[in-house]
Amino acid sequence: MARCGNRLLLAAAVLLLGVSGAKAEDAQVNTIQDVFRHLHTCWKPPPPAKARPLDITVVVSFNRAGNILGHPRITYESAEASDNDRLQYRIAVMEALQRCTPMPFTETMAGAAAGRPFAIQFRNRKTSPPTQERRV
Repeated sequence: MARCGNRLLLAAAVLLLGVSGAKAEDAQVNTIQDVFRHLHTCWKPPPPAKARPLDITVVVSFNRAGNILGHPRITYESAEASDNDRLQYRIAVMEALQRCTPMPFTETMAGAAAGRPFAIQFRNRKTSPPTQERRV
């Protein structure tokens, strides 16, 4: 399964080489919370007709200029996702990263964030409320 996942990620990355999107608004990113907030403004999950909702996490690092450093890595996908669901969400994640980069870091945040990995969660599933324990 790991090889299949790597091929899907590679396919998604290759598809994105030709994709050009509008950049996210260049609001300055000054805190770690701003990094997550900024990336989530670029997130557009696939429509339900293309893929079932799932949760996905990507680990990505940036350089001081706010560009992606190295290759983003998918570290989590919902277990019940099909290969098509995974592919569609991986493409959506890579498109979000492309729309949001270069990250508009302030000078202070650029120094603090450069080279550090960020695990970004994109949650698209509805979760059921926690069950209440009943005592007899």
